[in-house]
Amino acid sequence: MSESINYEIKKTGDITVFKLNEKKFDSSIAGFVKGELTILLHTEDVKKLVFDLSEVDYCDSSGLSAILLAFRILQSNDGHIRLASPTKNVKTLIEISQLDRVLPIRTNVNEAVEELKSI
Repeated sequence: MSESINYEIKKTGDITVFKLNEKKFDSSIAGFVKGELTILLHTEDVKKLVFDLSEVDYCDSSGLSAILLAFRILQSNDGHIRLASPTKNVKTLIEISQLDRVLPIRTNVNEAVEELKSI
């Protein structure tokens, strides 16, 4: 099990972009991601989050669970989330699980940021 995860956080005004720089988003890192997102969303008072999935080739239910945790935290604080640049495999998983109904998917980070700016 890895001791750390590779990710970047960028702020654009009131919008935070969380980019996961890992090929596999599964149970081996999902707990770390949940922890980082929980800290970020509670201590930084983030209301608008873009989750950049462009580097993730594989995601399982543990990874989706971490994204849903962020969604629930944001929802309870009147916040918003957008998923950006998922690879074909990840996008298919999100659609099969019907999570695209609550987790809006955008083609790229810029599109997601522009949409959140208008909210």
